[in-house]
Amino acid sequence: MIDGLRNALKLPDLRRKLFYTVLILVLFRLASNIPVPGVNRVALQKMLSGGGGASQLFNLLDLLSGGAVANFSVLAAGVYPYVTASIVLQLLLPIFPKLEQRIREEGEAGQRKMNQWTFYLTVPLSVLQAFGQIRGITAAGGQQILPSFGFGPGQTLPTITILITMMAGTMFAVWLGELITEQGIGNGLSLIIFGGIVSRIPQNLGQIWATDHIMGVLIFLVITMLTMLFIIYVQEGERRIKVQYGKRVRGMKVYGGGSTYIPLKVNTAGMIPLIFAQSILLFPAVLAQFFVGSASEGVRNFANLLQNFFSGSSPWYAPLYFLTVVGFTYFYTDVMVQQQNLPEMLQKQGGFIPGVRPGKKTEEYINNLYRRITLAGALFLGLIAVLPYIVGLFMRTNVMLITSAGLLIVVGTVVDTMRQMEAQLLMRHYEGFLQ
Repeated sequence: MIDGLRNALKLPDLRRKLFYTVLILVLFRLASNIPVPGVNRVALQKMLSGGGGASQLFNLLDLLSGGAVANFSVLAAGVYPYVTASIVLQLLLPIFPKLEQRIREEGEAGQRKMNQWTFYLTVPLSVLQAFGQIRGITAAGGQQILPSFGFGPGQTLPTITILITMMAGTMFAVWLGELITEQGIGNGLSLIIFGGIVSRIPQNLGQIWATDHIMGVLIFLVITMLTMLFIIYVQEGERRIKVQYGKRVRGMKVYGGGSTYIPLKVNTAGMIPLIFAQSILLFPAVLAQFFVGSASEGVRNFANLLQNFFSGSSPWYAPLYFLTVVGFTYFYTDVMVQQQNLPEMLQKQGGFIPGVRPGKKTEEYINNLYRRITLAGALFLGLIAVLPYIVGLFMRTNVMLITSAGLLIVVGTVVDTMRQMEAQLLMRHYEGFLQ
């Protein structure tokens, strides 16, 4: 691997892409420390360290944003509105078959149109997320955190300014991700999220060191390494379907023939079910923040109950999280399989699966295989989701949150980036990273 990195640095083009990627990530981290106008950071830190359901909820959001929530940064919403917009459009396409077919037939032009729609949808979603975060934080910690936010006398203009600033921060982060994708190495948005998550690892290790003895730190590191190996093993797992191509004769020449395989990934859905499940389960807790100060005792008690249940303090939260992730994994995998349309693609290319009739039988065969291997992927994602709660029973810490869902992103991003560097090296007749 060291030799592969040396070879990568020898190539001017690849070296430029690596340095460009690092520069953009440094710029993103610097921007993450710029607070929104008018925030009282002392009151914010007091709320985050106060314990209880509200602080647990926003500490989780802070972990996923790489510290942007703790700073109340202009990038506090991160690139998640863009990710949400992309997921929503992917899920909506199957509802409109004609639109889906048109985009597929247009090829690259259709993909550009999808990207445009994603950007358009990101703008209102980023404003909504910014408003929800601010209202949730001020409801939990008091109006003194952001006294200028609201719709009272003299507050309208500052409120609009804050929302536009946070929306611009999201679009800036998405733009940085696009720059990495186009001119750097790796998937830009994944690397932006990766940079935020990794930046918190030293601080979390320091917290474990301060609150636990050396044996606790060693156990934490061992669990982290085992989790990484487990994630890599499952992420790289695939079921290979043999595909045979018939020979075609044109004039005096014979084309085609031979055989290959189609890899069916064990975890086709990737990280999406975890993001979806977290969003669904966090929504009631965020909504409850608006009613914890209600004048009605019944409403106030119900809001506190929702907040405690969906912030992770309830013993039922982890099983519910596990089941939600498993359900979304099956749902999203089915959507992805329908969009890939493998049977039609095989038929157009003259390919067939030995022993299976083309057309409807091939579609049923592939769908049945996907459903069987998705069980392993769904259980894997469910286990990754609840791993922090399992570890917390023994280590009495929630720092492992960053190394479950977050570690899945980190490992996936690193492997994807190494694959791209591997391809660049092999094109120039060098040995790659992955032997």
